[in-house]
Amino acid sequence: MSLKVAELTGGYTRTPVIKDISFEVDDGEIVGLIGLNGAGKSTTIKHIMGLMEPFSGTIQVDGLTIKEDPMNYRKKIAFVPETPMVYRSLTLKEHLEITAMAYDIPFEQLVERAKPLLELFRLDQRMDWFPDDFSKGMKQKVMITLAFIIDATLLVIDEPFVGLDPIAIMDLEQLLLQEKKKGHSILMSTHVLSNAEKICDSFVILHNGQIFAKGTIEELSQQFQLEDADLDTIYRYVSQEEWFRYDA
Repeated sequence: MSLKVAELTGGYTRTPVIKDISFEVDDGEIVGLIGLNGAGKSTTIKHIMGLMEPFSGTIQVDGLTIKEDPMNYRKKIAFVPETPMVYRSLTLKEHLEITAMAYDIPFEQLVERAKPLLELFRLDQRMDWFPDDFSKGMKQKVMITLAFIIDATLLVIDEPFVGLDPIAIMDLEQLLLQEKKKGHSILMSTHVLSNAEKICDSFVILHNGQIFAKGTIEELSQQFQLEDADLDTIYRYVSQEEWFRYDA
């Protein structure tokens, strides 16, 4: 099991934003993290990434916690943020170099891993360009490339489809499925439900900082008595409930 979140409570101040959250992402599984704005998705991700310290509860990646072994814990995780983060004064090649250093991967080996992705995203002729000058979509492709070449146990992806063109979205979906076949685990936060339904094995629905429901499409359909419903129908039903809308 790659990711195990158990009874996680945390936030930015003394008042918790997320409360008693528990879920797992198994090896070779893609789990979608969904919910309304402010539901706690980004806060959950920040705790998993080790950017915030929990009030209580535990987070394990391959059995490791960040307190026990912070360096190896972080090396097991690759992250694609919602807003691309690139270094203004570094070229694309230099972004690859610092990634290689951060994860103790020989640069030549990292470049070999990167070649197919750089070609796929039409970045192979831009190694000496500065990603800070790229469009948002191209910056996102840089983030995706840097995350996937790490060969991490766990991929954490926050709104990956934002800014991507339709071809890039299809390419990303195929890349995620390839990672799944390798046995890697993927936690993906997204509002693009149609894309999530195509590739995710199960879902965690957050509301008001707590887990409102979790399971496969079939399990969620049964829970809400919506026979053979798709994810969009389930989510629309849940979000239109008055107590769900106004308690956030």
